[in-house]
Amino acid sequence: MDILCRFAALVLWLTAGVAAAAETGKIQTLPSLDKPFAAPDFSLKGEDGKTYRLSDYRGKVVVLNFWATWCPPCRYEMPSMERAHQKAKSEEIVILAVNVGEDENTVFAFTGQYPVSFPLPLDLDGSVIAKYPVIGLPTTFIVDPRGQVTHRAIGGREWDDDRLLDQLRRMLKPQGGPSGESR
Repeated sequence: MDILCRFAALVLWLTAGVAAAAETGKIQTLPSLDKPFAAPDFSLKGEDGKTYRLSDYRGKVVVLNFWATWCPPCRYEMPSMERAHQKAKSEEIVILAVNVGEDENTVFAFTGQYPVSFPLPLDLDGSVIAKYPVIGLPTTFIVDPRGQVTHRAIGGREWDDDRLLDQLRRMLKPQGGPSGESR
């Protein structure tokens, strides 16, 4: 519960930022990390009863979102995450929205108001979020196909924005010289 309390003050601050960005039509970006790091693997049961392991998505771009039902910016961005999932589901882009500290009944009730078709793993004890440099909720990390965390977005986004999706799509293309080899 300490993890949830730690984020409560920041959530209120982030709510104002999300609303301001939405009103001004601000161009959204996914800020890259100065020092990418290996994404800590996890295995979590989802609200649907299935087990989700981050390592199962190696070779894909993973949008790893940490959220909670009580978080206004999280609620605000959830429909855009579903639209992004629908736009990119035939591509190698995966959305995993890890709920922090809430049980399956709470998340199930939430999905009655905000239906989604992407996985919602449950971090009941906060052990997974503790492995990532989360500032507040929502915080989203982008994990590249090699399993490296390369970007972090603090606060909500309109995930179905074509500019954000194009940024994720570019991560799927081989980097490097003319031969396509990585440097």
